[in-house]
Amino acid sequence: MRTIIMAGGSGSRLWPSSRGLFPKQFLSIAGKDTMLQTTLARVDGLSSSTSVICNEEHRFVVAQQAQEFGTELNSIILEPIGRNTAPAIALAAFDALESNSGESAPLLLVMAADHVIEDVAAFHAAVEVARVQAEAGKVVTFGIVPESAHTGYGYIQRGAESDDGAFAVSRFVEKPDLKTAQSYLDNGGYYWNSGMFLFAADVYLAELKAFRPDIYDACEKAYLGKNRDVDFLRIDADAFKACPDQSIDYAVMEKTDKAVVVPLSAGWSDVGAWSSLWEIGDQDASGNVSSGDVLSYNTSNSYVRAEHRLVATVGLDNIVVVETNDAVLVAAKDQVQDVKKIVESLKAQGRSEVSQHRHVYRPWGVYDSIDNGERYQVKRITVKPGAKLSVQMHHHRAEHWIVVSGTAKVTNGDQEIMLTENQSTYIPVGVVHALENPGVIPLELIEVQSGSYLGEDDIVRFEDRYGRAPKA
Repeated sequence: MRTIIMAGGSGSRLWPSSRGLFPKQFLSIAGKDTMLQTTLARVDGLSSSTSVICNEEHRFVVAQQAQEFGTELNSIILEPIGRNTAPAIALAAFDALESNSGESAPLLLVMAADHVIEDVAAFHAAVEVARVQAEAGKVVTFGIVPESAHTGYGYIQRGAESDDGAFAVSRFVEKPDLKTAQSYLDNGGYYWNSGMFLFAADVYLAELKAFRPDIYDACEKAYLGKNRDVDFLRIDADAFKACPDQSIDYAVMEKTDKAVVVPLSAGWSDVGAWSSLWEIGDQDASGNVSSGDVLSYNTSNSYVRAEHRLVATVGLDNIVVVETNDAVLVAAKDQVQDVKKIVESLKAQGRSEVSQHRHVYRPWGVYDSIDNGERYQVKRITVKPGAKLSVQMHHHRAEHWIVVSGTAKVTNGDQEIMLTENQSTYIPVGVVHALENPGVIPLELIEVQSGSYLGEDDIVRFEDRYGRAPKA
């Protein structure tokens, strides 16, 4: 059995912590580890290998978080554009069959990177039930035993029961209104649709080809045009862009006669909104869930998250407050689904807060935009030991680098110099330059940019060890 982790979501309802370039699956919002790392821990011991499917722009974050967690991924499959779950899983199935060439088709345990499952033992037990069904050629989904009449989830109605506690799927139901959801809860024959699956790779592809041959053909063509770049599997972008956008539920699960649901009661949440973190969090005597440096008075039933400074609340009830270093969200807890409207507005205005934090992660380290004005920008840059920024130049800005700690190996035009603490160098407009950390501790420096245009797209790369420079 192989684990396939889908990590392509945008997490817009968890703004401002979740951003386009660093969405919720890469954040530590439900524990000390990131949600991706928690998912990796959850499947430890269950399968022989793990692959992650993610967006091209998130590839280095996935690789770094897996490496930091001590997990060696079988592959990181890069989607050039999002096409929903049915095509993404098809790519993973093609990859699993190829890497398992000559042997029987592997089982695929398909999971999202941004779910919470509190009872891992119960989850493993459910997987073992599902494994038996998948080995018999069934297409298995996991149905969450509902704890409330939730209107934010789709539902699965169960049919006949098998000997091992699995059920045939009678039907899938769209997100219901409250009255309908309550009737499902009272009936007892319905489960929340978790979006987790277990099936043989060849069985899934056969069902996809039978019901959506257009998706199958586009994914097969995209996969055949693949190339491997170190840890990353890049598929043919043009072929994949031509693929229809559809979920596995619509493409396969609602059509196949092989669908089986295995009940799961394990403290599951898809963390679809800030209210979900309140629901699964440790509530104090006033019903509050707090994270970070928080002081509350006469506050109840609220979720308060402070990421960078003290947040104080007075006289609040059923409110969500989330503080980051460049934005603050205050929302009624029962309206947090509409945070996506704020995200849409930010996109329409072309604001950077929709896509990135003040801290921006790169494969070589991270930078923090400390200050900026009309013709200047100040960044604090951290370069990991042994890492190197691309050999590059800028048309519109000059840069001044001041080392705070560590050692910098600097290429400045035709010079190569070593800088240590309190030393600096100036790089004029148009001069080819590079920055490297040859040491064993992180390199910290302050970068002062000045010029008529300071955008990140004013970078002409000549060489790059992370594959971001154009081909010669």
